[in-house]
Amino acid sequence: MSGKQDYYDVLGVGREASTGEIRKAYKKLALQFHPDRNQGDDEAESQFKSVTEAYQVLSDDQKRQRYDQFGHAGLEGGAGAGFQGDIFSHFQDIFSDFFGGGFGGGSRQASRARRGRDMGVTQALSLEEAILGCKKEIELHAPTQCETCEGSGAKPGSRPKRCATCAGAGQVSTGRGFVVFTQPCPSCGGEGSVIDDPCHTCDGAGWTEATRKVSVTFPPGIDQGHRLRVAGQGLPSTSGGPPGHLYVDVALEAHPIFERQGDDLITRRTISYPAAALGDSMTIELIGGSDHEVSIEAGTQPGTIITIAGKGTPSVNGPGRGALHVVIQVDVPRELSREARRILKTLREELSGADENEDEDEDEDGKKHVKTA
Repeated sequence: MSGKQDYYDVLGVGREASTGEIRKAYKKLALQFHPDRNQGDDEAESQFKSVTEAYQVLSDDQKRQRYDQFGHAGLEGGAGAGFQGDIFSHFQDIFSDFFGGGFGGGSRQASRARRGRDMGVTQALSLEEAILGCKKEIELHAPTQCETCEGSGAKPGSRPKRCATCAGAGQVSTGRGFVVFTQPCPSCGGEGSVIDDPCHTCDGAGWTEATRKVSVTFPPGIDQGHRLRVAGQGLPSTSGGPPGHLYVDVALEAHPIFERQGDDLITRRTISYPAAALGDSMTIELIGGSDHEVSIEAGTQPGTIITIAGKGTPSVNGPGRGALHVVIQVDVPRELSREARRILKTLREELSGADENEDEDEDEDGKKHVKTA
């Protein structure tokens, strides 16, 4: 059995913590225990290794799922297990993704332009909203720029200082024989600056969790499974770059009258037996308020489909509309009056061409009686 401490306990978060909460906890602890800020402190270096290992697992959806299901045993032999050797050789990818630093040289200014992460939500629409198009305000609960420090991470009245170790580049290089390794600066964590007096609202992160509303326009004809991109409404950048994008996935609510299949609409209508036999017409109220008259031919059978071109859903990708398909069902009454029975009996005899029941009669309740001499 593994003697490792639970990764959630290492970062000080609950098992239901969001990716943003895990990220915030790691950033705070990584800067606190970084070896260059705690030179000669073996305990701090050990803590640094632990929080970075925990972050690598919990920030990866697949690794986190395996860990939640099987614990440390689910990571044995995989990328999430066994951190050995020099500490930075294992953590370069994590710091590159987290702090926006690069490992192929280049300037810190280029990494500062790195935009924030994208985020996604699902928005349910009624069939009317999808066909006609609509505009909705979507409420998001996500990280946003700290209003107290305006994203700097420093206490109001102060400002981050240029890192003396990397001279503001955010990166340092070390040589090992003929190989040169470039990695995030250990003093500033790749930021290029250090904060001596952090903002009390965001604990120096530069962002806080907040609720905000984003206005999203859904074009006419949008369908289940379609995705919209709202530029600049994702997560804020951790390195001063632009925010990421918001992706909105569309889900359609069920409609009581119409079903949608692509750009076509389907509706089921029930008519009487006389209407099916003699022919008739019906009025269908379309989505959007207009009416359409549908003709029912004499002799229409149950299950007949009447197709009306151009009365379906507008195409979201260009001009044109789908078709409306009306599925006809015939109502067979369960109870009949005496007169109705007489009429149907006469009709049956007319259709069969023979008086098959001339020796039978029916009473008021429709029960058959055989005549006797």
